Amino acid sequence: MSRLTHVTSGPYAPPAPARELTAVSADGARLHVEVHGPVDAAVPTVVLAHGWTCSTAFWAAQIRDLAADHRVIAYDQRGHGRSPASDACGTDALADDLEAVLAATLGPGEKAVLVGHSMGGMTLMAASARPRFREHAAAVLLCSTGSSRLVAEARVLPLPAGRLRTGVTKRVLGSRAPLGPVTPAARRILKYATMGPGSSPGMVEACARIVHACPRAVRHAWSRVLDLLDLDHGVRELAVPTAVVAGTADRLTPLVHARALVAALPNCVGLTELTGLGHMTPVEAPDVVTARIRELVADYAQIKEGA
Repeated sequence: MSRLTHVTSGPYAPPAPARELTAVSADGARLHVEVHGPVDAAVPTVVLAHGWTCSTAFWAAQIRDLAADHRVIAYDQRGHGRSPASDACGTDALADDLEAVLAATLGPGEKAVLVGHSMGGMTLMAASARPRFREHAAAVLLCSTGSSRLVAEARVLPLPAGRLRTGVTKRVLGSRAPLGPVTPAARRILKYATMGPGSSPGMVEACARIVHACPRAVRHAWSRVLDLLDLDHGVRELAVPTAVVAGTADRLTPLVHARALVAALPNCVGLTELTGLGHMTPVEAPDVVTARIRELVADYAQIKEGA
């Protein structure tokens, strides 16, 4: 499990959950799950899946807003946050884990809006054909994510596209080197690689604390999965209404991915391009991302009167 470090004050400090539980995946992996908001079943539900090297703390701003009138479920991907690491790393494991979380938190036939950032979005694509996903997904929001060619399209390094850039990017993203403490230099590097130039110091600090908490072995293991990722088939199976959000300055999953998703999705309900923003859109534009979630709930997942 990661060292649990995150900011403890301000809008990016994670709120205390109403309830915590452990979901058990198909292979026995144990997943830390948080439930926020009203316990009343007659409120809409939102499920949040974070990305590579992150944790439930990444969704602090969304949870703080949505939990006022939604039930919000957030979980740590295996090896991240409070979920123990596992030898099994792959897209099937991501899908298994999401199914386990849905089974542990939603009743039969209960619908929710599912939101995934980066590897969390890939989780939703990986699970799109699974029976439990189709039982529970009312709509989906994909934030700053892609379905294939992640390393080839990444623009973290200022090199022309081609074999050299792809090879060096693969080594950088898959490095086993420890990230160490969050220093001024570390903040500058993280901001350059993952955030837009206008990101505030508070945003950068929040993301740096979360990313630096991820164990290097976990970071390396999942980087190999992202390197080989091919979920184009999962996009075609994502039949529920799906919205896409992306930053125009995203170096990790450039806008080409968002536009490819929009073209391939069977039921795309809009692309939101955030000018000048990077990869960490839920942190960089919390109000925009939260508003898009609320719109999806209002359009596709409202609780029926008398529920």
